Amino acid sequence: MQYVISIIGIFVVLFLAWIASSDRKKIKIKPVITMIVIQILFSLLLLNTQFGLIITKGIATVFTKLLELANEGIAFVFGGLANEGESPFFLNVLLPIVFISALIGILQYIKVLPFLMKWIGFVLSKVNGMGKLESYNAVASLMVGQSEVFITLKKQLGLLSKQRLYTLCASAMSTVSMSIVGAYMTMLEPKYIVTALVLNLFGGFIIATLINPYDVNPKEDLLEIEDHEKQSFFEMLGEYILDGFKVAVVVGAMLIGYTALIAGFNYVFQLLFSISFQELLGYIFSPIAFIMGIPFSEAVSAGSLMATKLVTNEFVAMLDLSGGNYQFSERTMGILSVFLVSFANFASIGIIAGAVKGLNEKQGNTVARFGLKLLYGATLVSVLSSIIVSLVI
Repeated sequence: MQYVISIIGIFVVLFLAWIASSDRKKIKIKPVITMIVIQILFSLLLLNTQFGLIITKGIATVFTKLLELANEGIAFVFGGLANEGESPFFLNVLLPIVFISALIGILQYIKVLPFLMKWIGFVLSKVNGMGKLESYNAVASLMVGQSEVFITLKKQLGLLSKQRLYTLCASAMSTVSMSIVGAYMTMLEPKYIVTALVLNLFGGFIIATLINPYDVNPKEDLLEIEDHEKQSFFEMLGEYILDGFKVAVVVGAMLIGYTALIAGFNYVFQLLFSISFQELLGYIFSPIAFIMGIPFSEAVSAGSLMATKLVTNEFVAMLDLSGGNYQFSERTMGILSVFLVSFANFASIGIIAGAVKGLNEKQGNTVARFGLKLLYGATLVSVLSSIIVSLVI
């Protein structure tokens, strides 16, 4: 029965994307079906095979080692700040982002990342029925981040149609940056994080194909990646280190504010209505949790976490999931973990619109105008990825 619900859930998600479509006559069904099949195959590979276990363990081992190395620098600067046996979230989870950001900068500088982004994007363009630019952008968003990716597309931004701009922004919101994957792995099982990264990549194309269908003229699909070779190595390294620190501080500030606000809302709602704010959100989101394959007995609690992620950010929800007193089954934990791995939240609308506006004011205003539709699509991507996982675990 649970698999029947998941299959129905896929059709519900596709229908919700279809009703929001800007031009239903232009929707290409074949790429949608192809990519759903690819999602299922990747889920089976990563979660249900020995080879997939080796891949996810290998990736987890790499990030574990990176976190250990990052702690060398953190201990040098902040050693003795925490009491013995204590594990402050900012020091152990957020500050390693600085080191990983520096590594990404080095890989970018020596042309490894641009090479991977260009050719993986080229392969994806043969599957998704979209342009090379859209495919490149999806891979680049995953590797360098949702705001930084637009810097590499600075030359093209002013030339893009509203439809293509939507797809680029949707990909940026549906994925997560590699610089913070290590932080996620301290809170969730690595196998679900790796699976979510892959599924969201294809899910972004599926939902964008339905919500925002259009044809790309090959002559207008020139892919010129912005070249930053003018910087010296140490200029680049300093820039990426500072960018990583800014991300850590911004995420930390967001967590302080949002966690306190949620606690405040819970207190007020408990006083006035004898139900916490998160519980109320849980009831609202429980039907969505149910079609994702989560049992109805766990749907309200799961819906609460889903809503928390949407109105705050994924870190707040992950902390709640990993540190809360939830008695979720292993299957529900897997489905929820995949849902949480994305930037689909209200704050991301401002982040992406601001990043684009900083490069091209007119296009930034365009992004701001379709912000809610962007969040709607990115949330459907997370729901779809979770449903796909529910079919194989």
